Amino acid sequence: MTEQPGTTAGTGHDAAVDKAVDKAVDEARHEIVRVGTSLFARGYVHASAGNISARAGDHHLITPTDAALGFLEPGRLALVDARGEQIAGDRASKTLTLHRRICSADPTARFVIHTHSTHLVALTLAGVWSDDDVLPPITPYYVMKVGHVPLIPYHRPGDPRVADLVTARISAHAASRTPLRAVLLDRLGPVVWGPDAATALAVLEELEETARLWLLTDRRPEPLPSHALDELRSTFNAAW
Repeated sequence: MTEQPGTTAGTGHDAAVDKAVDKAVDEARHEIVRVGTSLFARGYVHASAGNISARAGDHHLITPTDAALGFLEPGRLALVDARGEQIAGDRASKTLTLHRRICSADPTARFVIHTHSTHLVALTLAGVWSDDDVLPPITPYYVMKVGHVPLIPYHRPGDPRVADLVTARISAHAASRTPLRAVLLDRLGPVVWGPDAATALAVLEELEETARLWLLTDRRPEPLPSHALDELRSTFNAAW
């Protein structure tokens, strides 16, 4: 089922979306499709695993349930209003609640990506470094670009309780002035976010590559020493 922007799916009611939001929604559609295509081409996603969302004003766009991220169509993305009611597109991903709650908990979050990236899922199967930090700070760019990434215990895909666990982690880290950019869902993969697509992608890529490095080295590398972490904090304002 394909709906046009500005119509309400299944109700026939018009959705009054002003021109500014229409423009933001249109731009977000193309960003989601672009990111999905890029992730698929580079092997970060496969089949219909994963989902992407973007905030546009008070609205959210999210990939449809069971959509293949490498073959998205802009007009079929699910458009959700400020109340969380779908007003256009195919049926929204089952993770819609999680995406919306992340954006509510972190006002800077406008673009959210969830993948089943191979090395990060493998990390949860092999054993993470700790529940509070799934990977040790083994490279400076991991510290600067990613920061702390907690493990979220396994729940079935789409379980609304995951949103409670993730937002609690976001709040705790905000209070400690080490804001989160990502979490890792046990056996399901990472959820990353940022103010725009480029930032969220950079977090995902650095996170997945660090997991790959750590697994390739049999999880032997030691974390950067405390003086090196202090230097990254003072020089680059790293949130660690």
